[in-house]
Amino acid sequence: MGAIAQPWQNHSGFPLGLAIHTASAELGLALVESGTARSQAWSLGRDLSSDLQDYLQQFISPHSWSDLGFLAVAIGPGGFTGTRVGVVAARTLAQQLDIPLFGVSSLAATVWQRRNHFEVGDWIAVTLPARRGELHGAVYELHGDGVVCQRSPVVLSPEPWQLELEKLSQPCKPCALESDMGGDGKGLLAIATWQWMTGIRPHWSEVLPYYGQHPVHR
Repeated sequence: MGAIAQPWQNHSGFPLGLAIHTASAELGLALVESGTARSQAWSLGRDLSSDLQDYLQQFISPHSWSDLGFLAVAIGPGGFTGTRVGVVAARTLAQQLDIPLFGVSSLAATVWQRRNHFEVGDWIAVTLPARRGELHGAVYELHGDGVVCQRSPVVLSPEPWQLELEKLSQPCKPCALESDMGGDGKGLLAIATWQWMTGIRPHWSEVLPYYGQHPVHR
């Protein structure tokens, strides 16, 4: 099973891109510049809201905010508070800097981050625990240059989810998550980078959080 290259490998001249992943208790950040990328994750828990700005500032150093060419953010599904904090911060930065903001499903970022466990062409059913014994689920097809959504994210109980999978045109390989997703920051960055390479330049106002479930009601 050969490794699939990241989009920034063997390329140079990319703008400075920053990815922010806060859809779980972990903060994940990734940065791509001049054809290379670096990433890091921290378990911040309840300190995410108060400490996010400091971690962002330290992570992009020695660069300044004005050096950024685009931003990417995980829009969920995931934790309600963490997802909201990350999306609001990313929207604010993109608005102030007047740069594109890519909103990427945290489930899609997970699939790409774990791409070397699968083959190009595989349909991958990724799940994440939700409230009340339900789960967030989506299906992505793995391509050599990204992932294509074959079943949009949905919240269902395990049995109805399996019935949904049986309706698809081909079998899926499972990819089950637990909770922490900060380590998927580089997958988030890769998907945004591909979109940048194809000429997509989304406006910050287009990016909204996807919770799947309301924190109080369905």
